[in-house]
Amino acid sequence: MRIQLNIKKLGAFLLFISLFTACSNKDAVNEYDKPALYWYNNVVKEIASSNLDKADNYYISLRSEHARSPLLPTATILLAQAHMESQAYIMADYYLDEYLKKYAKGTKIEQAKFLKIKAAFLGIKDINKEQQLMIDTLTNVDKFVKRYPQSIYIPIVNTIKVRLNMAQYMLNENISSLYARLGKEKASKIYKEKNADSPLNMADIKAPKVGFLESIFN
Repeated sequence: MRIQLNIKKLGAFLLFISLFTACSNKDAVNEYDKPALYWYNNVVKEIASSNLDKADNYYISLRSEHARSPLLPTATILLAQAHMESQAYIMADYYLDEYLKKYAKGTKIEQAKFLKIKAAFLGIKDINKEQQLMIDTLTNVDKFVKRYPQSIYIPIVNTIKVRLNMAQYMLNENISSLYARLGKEKASKIYKEKNADSPLNMADIKAPKVGFLESIFN
């Protein structure tokens, strides 16, 4: 059931690795042996210019030449947020994982976990194809609410939960209707029963024209 999510993780990893071999790319960084502040300043400059490919390359140089630099945590979270702003949610998730594994402490852990939920939520473009990602995101939402009940992010996280539950409800209804049209009544009943205990009903949900899941942040 986790194959789809793992493919996303693999895609992010391969995308990041490809940056190491970008020597022929116009955004490749062909400089070496620079101070950490030099690399960091260029990361920030390229983010400000919306040139995230080059910012990624400068980050690689910073991380490669100065693995213990105190500038790395800030550079990592800045790139995570920049990729999220550009709707590159897989890369945003990659940087957030790096940040959580290596740098986040205290309230920064809470912030990074919230951003991972946000990135996953906004990365769901097709509820029919990304059912496991929806389920995993809902699981992470529940964990976040339990771990940080007083968090400043709780109102947004709860809104994400409602939106995802609405999407899941609508998906179950659509699958049930499809099976009914195909004359598969038993299968139709199974998906109809998935919604039986939900406080929602189809009268509460208006099918979206555009941006059902991401509209909360637009």
